[in-house]
Parts: sequence; structure tokens; C-alpha cells
Amino acid sequence: MPGCDKTAGAGKSRVQGAADNRQDLRQYLLITGNYWGFTLTDGALRMLVVLHFHQLGYSPLAIAMLFLFYEFFGVVTNLLGGWLGARIGLNRTMNIGLALQVVALLMLTVPASWLSVPYVMAAQALSGIAKDLNKMSAKSGVKLLVGAGQQSRLYAWVALLTGSKNALKGAGFFLGGALLATLGFREALLLMAAVLSLVLTGSLLTLKKDLGKASAKPRFREVFSKSRAINVLSAARLFLFGARDVWFVVAVPVFMSAQLGWSHLRVGAFLALWIIGYGLVQILAPRLTGKARGEVPDGRSAFVWAAPLILIPLAIALALGEFWPGTGGAGAENMLVLGLLVFGAFFAVNSSLHSFLIVSYAKEDGVSLDVGFYYMANALGRLIGTLLSGWLFQAFGLGVCLLVSSLFVACAAVISLGLPQHRAL
Repeated sequence: MPGCDKTAGAGKSRVQGAADNRQDLRQYLLITGNYWGFTLTDGALRMLVVLHFHQLGYSPLAIAMLFLFYEFFGVVTNLLGGWLGARIGLNRTMNIGLALQVVALLMLTVPASWLSVPYVMAAQALSGIAKDLNKMSAKSGVKLLVGAGQQSRLYAWVALLTGSKNALKGAGFFLGGALLATLGFREALLLMAAVLSLVLTGSLLTLKKDLGKASAKPRFREVFSKSRAINVLSAARLFLFGARDVWFVVAVPVFMSAQLGWSHLRVGAFLALWIIGYGLVQILAPRLTGKARGEVPDGRSAFVWAAPLILIPLAIALALGEFWPGTGGAGAENMLVLGLLVFGAFFAVNSSLHSFLIVSYAKEDGVSLDVGFYYMANALGRLIGTLLSGWLFQAFGLGVCLLVSSLFVACAAVISLGLPQHRAL
């Protein structure tokens, strides 16, 4: 009977929809698990390199140089990685990233006499390429697993992926220090390479084939986005992350050590906890920005949340100028720690908003092209911020780094005014 046919058809559609949702959830968990495994090794590797080469007598400048290629190749990888993902599929680019990280870890297990600055820089360059291939693949993959029109669900999934990554990166700092203390440098690297090889094997066997592969192979010139919304968001992202790294990467740790008298262990532990807290706030960002009320962020949200962030570095700079000379450091220490916590909370929400918007704006066919271009701007902002952090702090001090940070946030906020609102999502 016609009515029975319709009922049976509707029942089959519901069953198929539920099966598709379960499959999407499994794929999301696989992507997230890959990302988590990689992130733990990435954070641990950074701490291992810093602490081990400090023990070997490398100067702070030489240690900083070890990470120069790591940041530089992030710019290149995000630009080319999005194009590569659209051509060969995100499952392959994610697995290539995992494999390259295993190689980078094994490169550093050679005898200590081989560990020259150029050699370690090459290994770090490989790790930087691996990191951005993995991140681009994970962020792009989530877009494809959430159906059109499910913006609230997409925001929650992106926030969880991004926030958990940063929390685990902070945990990786602790892991690196613990492994160095208990196993030693070479043994720690071998253990991490072995565990990550298991993650890679699982990914090869279970991740959906051809995830994110474009229906038509894109030409190389398509790596540059033609979407106004993505170009505007990318410009805002560049200034946003430049604003963080211009004082956080070099200036803050050195100030804590040299001016406040903190031990290296205390500095490392504080920064690790800061990153973990930052990640947890990112996970909570959907609730903080109105998801519980059924609201989904748009371009206006990016401006509203960036505006108060402008004032925080300025307030810290003013407080340091007022308290440092008169209190012998106690006031400066309290104000810096409080300022970092407040800045971290607001910055985490801004970062989570941006991460959602890029995934939302990106087109589904060849999604990695748009996401890769956006994270290229993110990497470029980090590179500029890192370089400025060292130069400005050495030449002018922490106060100028903070003033430039406020200027960069202001640029990000003004640029965000050009983003589309809900009707363009």
C-alpha cells in the first residue's frame, strides 16, 4: 500500500541517518585521537629539545634558532598542504604528518656529536611540516563530518578539537620534562616514536579513504583564496596570533627568569599550566559565546570579543611601569601573572571563534584549500610575533612588546568588522 511504502521509506531514512551519524562520530573520534597523539609528542619534543640543549650548554639564542625553521615551514606547509589535501585526500595528508613526526623524532636519536645546530634545525623543520599537515587535516576533516546547516554542532566539535589540542600540548610540556628526567633524551624520543607509530598504524587502517579529496583536482594557483570572508578572517588571524606571540614566546619567559628571578622549572611549569587552561577555555567557548541560547557566532562576534582584548596588554604594561620600580618585583610578578590569566581566557575565546568561522566559511569541496590558506596566515602571524618578541624585548623591554600586542589586537578587531554576519554562513 502507498501509505505503508512511505512509512517504510521514512523508517529506512531514519535508520540510515542514525548510521551515518554514528559513522561521522567514529571518524571524528579517530581524527581527534590522531591529533591528540601528535600533539602530545609535539609538546614533549619542544620541551625535550629546550631542556636537553640547555644542558649541553647551548645559548638561549642558539636554542631559539633551533625552532626558526619549525615556524617558517609552518607558513609554507599550510599554503601547500591545503592544496595537497584537496588533491590526494585529508586522510593521506594526516598520515603523512604522523609519519614525518616519527622520522623527526628518530632523527634526534643519533649520537650527541651529530646534533649540530643545522642538523637539529632540519629535524625541527620536518616536525613543523608534520604538525601543520596534521592540524590542517584535522580541522578540515571536521567540516566534512558535520552536515550543512548544523552550525551549532560544528562549533562545538571544532571547539573541542582545538581546545583539547592546546590542553594536551601543555600536558606534553610536562611529559617531555618527565621523560627526560626518568628515561633520558634518546630513550624518550624512541618511546614517543614507537607510540606515534602505533597511532599511525591505526589511522592507516581505520580513517575514511579519500576524506576531503576534491571532486576535481585543483590547480596550484587555487591555493590563494578567492573568498572575501576567508581573506578578511585570515588577515585578522595573522594580527591576532602576532599579538600573542610578540610578548608570550620570548619576552615573558625571559622577563620571568631574568627580572622576577623564577627558576627554569617554575617558568616551564607556569607556561604549561597556562596552555592547559587556555585549551580548557577554548572547549568552553561555545557556552561562553551563547551556544546555550541557540546563538552561533558570526563576524560581529569576532569584533565584540577582540575589543576588550586590546586593553589587557595595555593594562599590564601600565601596571608593570607603576609597580616594578617601587616594589622590588612583588607587584610586577602579581600583575604579570594576573594579566596573563585574563589575557589567556579572552584570547582562547577569540581563537576558538576564529577556528569555527574558518571551518564554517570554507567550501566543502576542497575544504583544505581554504583552511590551509587561513592557517598559513596563522603561521605567518606566529613567525612575525616570535621574531618581534625577541627583537623588541632585547631593544626596548617587555612594555613595548605589550604595546605592540595591543596594536596588533586592535588591527585584528578592526579587520573583523569586514566579516560577514549570519546571513553569509
